[in-house]
Amino acid sequence: MLEDVADLNLSDTYGKVGVPRQLVIEKDSSSIPDAVGKADLRLPIVAKPLAAKSHELSLAYDKFSLQMLEPPLVLQEFINHGGILFKVYIVGEAVKVVRRFSLPDISKRELAKNPGVFRFPRVSCAAASADEADLDPSVGELPPRPLLEKLAKELRRRLGLRLFNLDIIRELGTKDRYYVIDINYFPGYGKMPEYEHIFTDFLLSLVKQKQ
Repeated sequence: MLEDVADLNLSDTYGKVGVPRQLVIEKDSSSIPDAVGKADLRLPIVAKPLAAKSHELSLAYDKFSLQMLEPPLVLQEFINHGGILFKVYIVGEAVKVVRRFSLPDISKRELAKNPGVFRFPRVSCAAASADEADLDPSVGELPPRPLLEKLAKELRRRLGLRLFNLDIIRELGTKDRYYVIDINYFPGYGKMPEYEHIFTDFLLSLVKQKQ
């Protein structure tokens, strides 16, 4: 699904949306360092299991540690983003966005001093809300609504989905460079503001379409 975002090459006056460079590894962990080198992925790298039942992520700080990862998985470049991600919920035509705390930024010094693989729960599932946090505006400002609505519209068409959400980050130090790092179809909506009202309206709209 992230390939559909990359194919969109969405860019307008409100910003540019892409995906981090990534690589799928089906098997043979010993081949990962060479594969990462050929794909020119930069460290650190986030490893996401391909199995939908697993929500554990890994963060590899050095090339040697890549062999400790367990395929099948997706490798994705880690992009510093101020420790905040934007979870965008799509319910039919409705689009709602909330802030969540994410992984902290990683400096070059930290990268050199902390070799190894670090494992943690999938951030978007476990992270606390950051909507009430006192954040630097350059980090906490929500993505422009027209950009999110355009992205949601295009993905509804390409994916054939009406119920899904996106995890989006803004690259640290930029105002309008966004990356979609994850897409979930038919996600849980319990943490979406006003979800009862929005979901009811969506179901009613489906009924009216069939009448």
